Amino acid sequence: MLIGELAERTGTSERLLRYNERAGLLRPERLPNGYREYADSDTAVVLRIRALLAAGLPTRVIRQVLPCTADGTAVQPCPGVLDALRAQLSDLDHRAAELAAAREVLRETIAGAEARTTPASTPR
Repeated sequence: MLIGELAERTGTSERLLRYNERAGLLRPERLPNGYREYADSDTAVVLRIRALLAAGLPTRVIRQVLPCTADGTAVQPCPGVLDALRAQLSDLDHRAAELAAAREVLRETIAGAEARTTPASTPR
């Protein structure tokens, strides 16, 4: 199938499919006219890529994980993959803690500003 059909089947833009190819996540065949030809199995690969991106994985980790998801449902124990996934989870936990702290500072700032607002100082 050509890139437009794969894009339609997966709900992914052609631009993102080309990016995935440049990132080494997809490997379509090239026709003599230069068109990309995707296998039917690439539909499942693109859907896996989308799910892994939604989970917050960068393409460098997805490139490592994809070969370990041959059945399309679960990650198989490939060398280094669990370490990469654990590192990514640790990074996400750290970022979540930073966001929670930033949210608390913002709430306190808003509460402080609201406490200082008097009815006479509110604009009409």
